[in-house]
Parts: sequence; structure tokens; C-alpha cells
Amino acid sequence: MLDLAAGQVRRAADGWHAVLRIGAVEHRVWLTEPPAVSAHYVAELRFDADFEERAYAARRLWRAMKGRAPGPAFHDLSNQRRERLSAAIRALDARSAGGTYRTIAEALFGKHRIPDRAWKTHDLRTRTVRLVQNGLALVRGGYRKLLRPARKDK
Repeated sequence: MLDLAAGQVRRAADGWHAVLRIGAVEHRVWLTEPPAVSAHYVAELRFDADFEERAYAARRLWRAMKGRAPGPAFHDLSNQRRERLSAAIRALDARSAGGTYRTIAEALFGKHRIPDRAWKTHDLRTRTVRLVQNGLALVRGGYRKLLRPARKDK
């Protein structure tokens, strides 16, 4: 923390926010007191729903401060998840612009895959509706879930 430039530390209503750049990685730190030159710091982690992410971030910061490779970011998205999120946002945009589920499905999956009949019970209609709902969930605050991996223990 000794090398923090003035622009990397900001005071806010809830304390002090600092951005530590160690190597090519930025670490964001929250402090209750202003940073001091000779102070020793302790990481306090709440045992809440975000504990796993907080512990992983604290470990990455500790490793970087010790000159070790911090390891991969916790929230790296797989290509499949990135494509699904992109499709959800596109589907929501199209629906918000007045598009029908059928026209959205044609744009996302190709017109040749959409049946002329039995559209109401077709799998691609169900998938399109789910994509729009997932897009809505992202807009309503579900975007925080992007930082968390899918839980296997549920």
C-alpha cells in the first residue's frame, strides 16, 4: 500500500476504497480507516453467501503481495455460459423492441429450425421464453450471479 498514487485511494461514506495494481492484476480493497504507511492489515471475511468469492480474492491478493502468481480470476466465464448470456441479452433486447418469441427464435436459432405448426409446444419456443426471462433477471440485479460459479451443492 506504500506505492498507492492519490488517484487509487478514494474516501466514500462507508470507508476507504483502494485499487492495488500488482503486476497485471488489479485488486480492490475496502478499509474502515485511511491507509497508513506502517500499518499491518488483516482480512475480515463474513461467512455469508459471498464467502467463497471473498476468500478466493483474499488469497489472490496475498499471493500477489508475496510475489507469487495470483492464479486465475474466480469469475471467468466458460464459452458456453458467455454465449448463453449473450443470447439472453439479445433475446431481451428483441422482446423489449416488440419482437415476438417466434421472430426472436428465428433470429437466434435460424428460421429453418422453426416449425410452421406446433410452435406453441416446440422446444425452441420454450428455450426462447427462458432466454428472455434470464435477460430480465440480469437486468433486475441477477448480473451479480455472473461473478459466482454455478453452485454444485444446491
